[in-house]
Amino acid sequence: MKKNLIQIAVAATLGLTVLSASADDMYRGAWYALPGISYMDTDSDLNAGNGGGAFIKFGKEISPSWDIQGGLGYNTSNENDIPGASGRYKQTTLGLDALYMLSRDKFRPFVLAGAGVARNKLAYTIPAPNNGLSDSKTGWMANVGLGAQYLVSDTFGLQADVRQQWSRAKGGLDNNLDGTNISHSETISNTLLSLGGIFRFGAPAPMPEVAVAAEPAPAAYVAPEPVAEVAPTPAPIPVAEPCKPKFENVTISAEKLFGFDTSKLQEGSKPILDEVVAQLKAHPEFKLVMVNGHTDRIGTEAYNQKLSERRANEVKNYIVSQGIDASRLQAVGKGESEPVAVCKGVKGKKLIECLAPNRRVVISDQEQHKVESQTGCN
Repeated sequence: MKKNLIQIAVAATLGLTVLSASADDMYRGAWYALPGISYMDTDSDLNAGNGGGAFIKFGKEISPSWDIQGGLGYNTSNENDIPGASGRYKQTTLGLDALYMLSRDKFRPFVLAGAGVARNKLAYTIPAPNNGLSDSKTGWMANVGLGAQYLVSDTFGLQADVRQQWSRAKGGLDNNLDGTNISHSETISNTLLSLGGIFRFGAPAPMPEVAVAAEPAPAAYVAPEPVAEVAPTPAPIPVAEPCKPKFENVTISAEKLFGFDTSKLQEGSKPILDEVVAQLKAHPEFKLVMVNGHTDRIGTEAYNQKLSERRANEVKNYIVSQGIDASRLQAVGKGESEPVAVCKGVKGKKLIECLAPNRRVVISDQEQHKVESQTGCN
């Protein structure tokens, strides 16, 4: 039975990888609550059947590779291995687990190891000449296992894991059957399959948009006031030579466009990009405009590069959908290679906030058009 549980858990973990093909890195040092239910395959020495229970844990993303989870668990099952006997086996645990995360995408497989305390209580009624058994043992508890998380959104997800758990219980049932009723402690090994909901909280507030201010338009020429006296013929007003308008570079905070650690445009981002669309429609002479995606340094360099490319392409695709020829736009992912904020010595949530200027999209003209200091240039 225990072997089957492990095989089912491994198959479920591998099966969920199909859902993670386009997932985004969502590590942000979040706290989360993890309530759930569990199924327990009990040690044969307990003479109890399989049972179930529930748990409540609290977790913290402490680094791109590690989570910790701690909390309470309760499981119970009926006695089912002694003829004529009845009663229940109950287990209460308090533990702390360390999870090594194999990914920080939406699908997050992990391995775990933990320790804590467990209270194992046996309350069995056994037919005469035995006197039954009602005893409990509180002692150490340890477990190892594997599992996976899947984030449905930035605030909610699911977690499933299977673990082998060792603890101490007081029994002596084999002796009870011959009437001696001798009680002793021994190490038991239970297998638990758990499923819970992840409720993440503490998301950082969106950062304000950072943009390059537009240059003021040149002052218009004002003709001199006419005078009553006869004046010499005024010199002709010089005619302004044609000049090319300049594309205003736009730098937009990623939080204004995507929400934290995603590459899907938010509804509120479209009016910002519509201003760029209007400028491109008004000036067809802008032949090639670059859309550069940038990320911060949290997470792996390879993943940040892919995330920046997805964001740049998402912005490009929206602009094209508004009627701009795709040949006029080129999307490039810069990853974490061009930071504007370094934030040395800053950690945790403060680091995420400090690095916010690095998470941006820059839209610029590839061929910077020269602006003459003449009238008539816009």
